[in-house]
Amino acid sequence: MIRSRWIPGPEPRGDGPVVVSRTDFRVHRVADLPRACRTGWRLGGLWPELAGAVGVWLWADLPRRRIGSVSVWRAESDLRAFVRHPLHVEIMRAYRDRGTLTSDTWDSPAADLWADAEDRVTARR
Repeated sequence: MIRSRWIPGPEPRGDGPVVVSRTDFRVHRVADLPRACRTGWRLGGLWPELAGAVGVWLWADLPRRRIGSVSVWRAESDLRAFVRHPLHVEIMRAYRDRGTLTSDTWDSPAADLWADAEDRVTARR
């Protein structure tokens, strides 16, 4: 598995609790994987300007045709606003039949966010 560097959002990381969201998209066909990866990076480019975003890691497990993210938010309402963002909606519609998406969300005390998420990312799906 490979993981991007931390892409910070406009909100400070701080010491307080945050909302963490893990997404895991497994493409049905290997041929769709390169485009799906590029699209994910495009979406990751929004992070520095997303209201309520603390940051995000993008990750890929290419042999298993999986890509995803671990995003960190100030509040659940900020995550919900991102889910409604026009680019996110466009991408979700374009890829809905090209793979299987799973996700989960949890509150975290913001200590070591990647360690908190890593078991969920690396779990066999």
